[in-house]
Amino acid sequence: MPDINQLSAMRNYFNSGATKLYSFRIEQLKKLKQAVLAHEQDLYDALYTDLKKSKEEVWVTETGMVIAELNQAIQQLRQWMKATTTRTNLLNLPSSSHILKEPLGVVLIIGPWNYPFQLLINPLIGALAAGNCAVLKPSEFALATATIMKTIIKEVFPENYILYVEGDGAAVIPEMMNNFSFDHVFYTGSSAVGKIVYKMAAERLVPVTLELGGKSPCVVEQDANIIIAAKRIAMTKFSNAGQMCVAPDYILVHHSKKNELIEALKRSIENFFGTDAADSYNYGKIINQKQFNRIVNYLQDGTVLYGGKTNIDTLYIEPTLMDTVNINAAIMKEEIFGPVLPIIGFETMEEALKIIAINKNPLAFYLFTSSKTKEKVWLDSVAFGGGCINNASWHLTNHHLPFGGRGFSGTGQYHGKFSFDTFSHKKAVMKTPVWFDPAIKYPPFKGKLKLFKWVIR
Repeated sequence: MPDINQLSAMRNYFNSGATKLYSFRIEQLKKLKQAVLAHEQDLYDALYTDLKKSKEEVWVTETGMVIAELNQAIQQLRQWMKATTTRTNLLNLPSSSHILKEPLGVVLIIGPWNYPFQLLINPLIGALAAGNCAVLKPSEFALATATIMKTIIKEVFPENYILYVEGDGAAVIPEMMNNFSFDHVFYTGSSAVGKIVYKMAAERLVPVTLELGGKSPCVVEQDANIIIAAKRIAMTKFSNAGQMCVAPDYILVHHSKKNELIEALKRSIENFFGTDAADSYNYGKIINQKQFNRIVNYLQDGTVLYGGKTNIDTLYIEPTLMDTVNINAAIMKEEIFGPVLPIIGFETMEEALKIIAINKNPLAFYLFTSSKTKEKVWLDSVAFGGGCINNASWHLTNHHLPFGGRGFSGTGQYHGKFSFDTFSHKKAVMKTPVWFDPAIKYPPFKGKLKLFKWVIR
């Protein structure tokens, strides 16, 4: 656990101005990229230990995403840092106006266990690019990956610049936040803990980015391509054994296509993971026994159509499809965050929207349809963080799109330049020449109202 002296040393280092230079920032990004690539095999091994992820899945969802973010930041940092010229209104002419991007200061980044590398390091990239110092708190539940990340960070960065903090989050995070005023807190994890972080930050008026979760619905319309829908839903729902914040949480499928979709999902699961996913190279495990028990309890909330096998010794839960779930049961009130997929039929859009509204502001929304009209109506009718049409979850991998929730699913956005913006302050500056100084701007103002109404409009 860091003491106040370590955090004060970071504040002093930031105040020295060392982190603000372009030359410094670009060097740090390049050093981080080299270190990640140097420890590529270590990360494969660690993520297999923690979550039984294959090398291919690790590259697509963890290390590859980080390298892609680093590449973009390295290529575009100079442009991101440039002051932006903007227009000046009539009242202030002939002044000129521009926006400067400056770092926030010392920021705290708190990572989760489900994508322990990517979801800690990607925000760090934005913080580095924006010129900040950062405290990193990884999840204590993905220990193998946390160990490798510690090695990478300590190899590359001094502790007065980037500080890596281990330990029980429930103890470490309050200790830091209650005794030091960070300039920004970036938290990824559960809504319950997010509320606690938000409250602690509010006590010191610290701005917060919350990347939470929620029940992300997947709507399959009557005119959807069922074969494609089944493949794309199954692939993302059961990736990382369902432990993904943007995984489809439940399916709402038009009654006329429900049976067809169920059969297509069964085929897709077996095509991806074989008839026994426990032996599959492509299928992961649950992170720990606590999460295993929580997910297994959902199997009582409906009828198992497919799957349902479990093994607590290996933390294995088979890809599972469920029917006849009770809307008021826990499975439809809590984020499942596991390989269990409820399938609910609907007849009208209004019927489906009522179900979605029970858990408003989902982090993600997925729609499968061939109708542009339905696409527009659905997108206009559901308030969500981000999503896909005729796909699921993959918007997360596009660093040209902002990623984040709204309301109950989070606040703030990041990825690519959006990460740079999150960790930067936009400083507005107006410069006024001295060669033009009309008397009308100064008192007395009596009789100038008509002119003011013409100028300020």
